[in-house]
Amino acid sequence: MRILIAFFSAVLALAPALARDGARKPPPLEFRKSEQVLKWINEYRRSPEPDRLPEVVRAMGDLGLFRELDSAGVYIGFIGGVLGSNPDRAELLVSRIFPMPPEDQVVLIRAIAYSGLPDWKNLLQKFIERMPARMVLIRKYLYGDGKTLAELPVDEGAYVIDALWGYYYATGYHEPIQRIVSALALSTEKNDVEKLTIGSMVKWTLATNASREKDLLDILTAEMNTQPAEVRKPLREVIDAAETFETGKIRKDALAAIEELKTKGSQKSRDFAWWGQAGQTAFALGCVGAAAGGMVAAGIPCVVGGAISSAALKYLAPEP
Repeated sequence: MRILIAFFSAVLALAPALARDGARKPPPLEFRKSEQVLKWINEYRRSPEPDRLPEVVRAMGDLGLFRELDSAGVYIGFIGGVLGSNPDRAELLVSRIFPMPPEDQVVLIRAIAYSGLPDWKNLLQKFIERMPARMVLIRKYLYGDGKTLAELPVDEGAYVIDALWGYYYATGYHEPIQRIVSALALSTEKNDVEKLTIGSMVKWTLATNASREKDLLDILTAEMNTQPAEVRKPLREVIDAAETFETGKIRKDALAAIEELKTKGSQKSRDFAWWGQAGQTAFALGCVGAAAGGMVAAGIPCVVGGAISSAALKYLAPEP
């Protein structure tokens, strides 16, 4: 009897500590839906779990998030960011991602190249034998003109912008946001409606995400002291919209500017159906970035997990 009393007394004494440990360690998030993947991505930089990267990469593949590479920029950038911010574990993390279907290996090759690791080529070479179907692409990055994320120009398209968002979600580093901010210069474009569309998407995505993330808003505020004049004006508008939660004005002004350029510009501009073409790459891709920043909870009708979103296009296209 004394032994039993002592045992139960010990259990009761340990109960508060066990309860505290349980409170500190919630059950790991499962990845059965694209929304769960994006939630984990958005929260990652505040509580990094690099060891779960192989698990989430496999989930991304199973959910079809790599099916369209043009829509996978945010995921590729994120994977690259996790590898780049964990140089001592990068090789182990990559090795644990395998086996990987050949069609998804393109994502891993790009992520390694985008990682920012000084020896990323050596890392890629270590996995050549595991990716024989991708030798052409591997040679392009090792010996050809395959570009790293730092070498991709921000005006090349929304894929680059999304990859930069992904890298930021993985690291919290200022540099990817600084590059995204530099693309605000395109939001005042007077001659090229496609570039104007990309710049407008950058403006809208920065404002919506910054309205919900003080850390991001602080980065944007600091950028006011370093960016050139052609960026500072739209950046001030982004900051004001984020601080006052009036992001709808940015969308309205963007639609007006695009329509004006289409009306007054060249025939090419007038024929450019931005809400169906650039919308699928710029607006809808930015919708994925916004979703990872919390826009799903805010009610923005984005179909997360795929950039070509008819719901996003419907929301951002001109009113009928």
